[in-house]
Amino acid sequence: MAIIKPFKGIRPPKKYVTEVASRPYDVLNSEEARKEAKGNEKSLYHIIKPEIDFPVGKDEHDPDVYEKAVENFNKFQGKGWLTQDEKEHYYVYAQTMNDRTQYGLVVGSSVNDYLTGVIKKHELTRKDKEEDRMKHVRVNNANMEPVFFAYPENPELDAIVQKVVKQQTPEYDFVSSDGIGHHFWIIEDEAIIQKITELFAEIPYLYIADGHHRSAAAALVGAEKAKQNPHHTGKEEYNYFMAVCFPANQLKIMDYNRVVKDLNGLTPDEFLCQLSEDFYVVDKGETIYRPEKLHNFSLYLDKHWYSLDAKPGTYDDNDPIGVLDVTISSNLILDKILGIKDLRTDKRIDFVGGLRGLDELKRRVDSGEMLVALALYPVSMKQLIDIADTGNIMPPKTTWFEPKLRSGLVIHKLS
Repeated sequence: MAIIKPFKGIRPPKKYVTEVASRPYDVLNSEEARKEAKGNEKSLYHIIKPEIDFPVGKDEHDPDVYEKAVENFNKFQGKGWLTQDEKEHYYVYAQTMNDRTQYGLVVGSSVNDYLTGVIKKHELTRKDKEEDRMKHVRVNNANMEPVFFAYPENPELDAIVQKVVKQQTPEYDFVSSDGIGHHFWIIEDEAIIQKITELFAEIPYLYIADGHHRSAAAALVGAEKAKQNPHHTGKEEYNYFMAVCFPANQLKIMDYNRVVKDLNGLTPDEFLCQLSEDFYVVDKGETIYRPEKLHNFSLYLDKHWYSLDAKPGTYDDNDPIGVLDVTISSNLILDKILGIKDLRTDKRIDFVGGLRGLDELKRRVDSGEMLVALALYPVSMKQLIDIADTGNIMPPKTTWFEPKLRSGLVIHKLS
């Protein structure tokens, strides 16, 4: 059962929130962060991507970059751009995109739950990325950015959240430059806080939707601190890390598409001929074609869009991994025909999140940068949960969640 607790959030005063708030550290590179933070000394990028305060080309993993994060974190608190709440709270964080709003609870989630599998994963993590975030958590003694969890829908929790939203004025309410609405409420009623804790204790599992590396880093640092403390009781703040938990039925996973630089020595006609062994291939002409259902793919090649339907017998709907379109396309197209064996390391392939649209696939092929594009039908939350529940791991680059959580609305101190 899921163990959570409220915490004393470190947050920007309302008048500073739009200046402090930023995109997550891992959705943009150093130069993009430098550009977004230009002229804004209050931007959280100075803490989560502190290499922007060094000359261009600075290695973001240098020890002095991490020290700069600490210096800036202290500076933000000293200048009052970030202040800590006096009492422990849960928070409601809602996001609005395309007239659809999802409501999450910001909580302290249990390190032990992560280590024992109550918090379930669906992706592998890379040690180098884990270590980078672990260093950042260690030096700042804080979780600067939340991770993104899903939980099985719970009507009582829904009712509590809606009561807070309807009866309280939001602490923050703004639209970021990407058009996403961000709404944030503080839960101060101790009876409501206690009830939320009790209701989560009845939820068997939480699921990492986005932020596998941040989750791993936060949990591993918490476990380190427990081992290093001879008086460890299990109640210390480092036993928890910050997460925003959303009901699974409010979340939408977007498509995560592929672009490839070449046809592995084949001509377009030879490539299409080989595709027809495992797929029903239909030329859709020059009008953009979007996959319509599971096991239906969209291919863009030589200014034409094609519908690909996987033939019966080429997939296994009873296998939680085999049923995934990312598995089918990886096995039957990328590996079998194009010779791409490892999606994580092969330089011939790149990935395009669904928010950019199929126009972006067309643009990258038409520009000559890529030769062929493949669009997939989005994974469902049910598929994600089924995979996590069976202890399986999704293939790389399977899920794209949008909107992304905004960083800087609240920070969790580990002591």
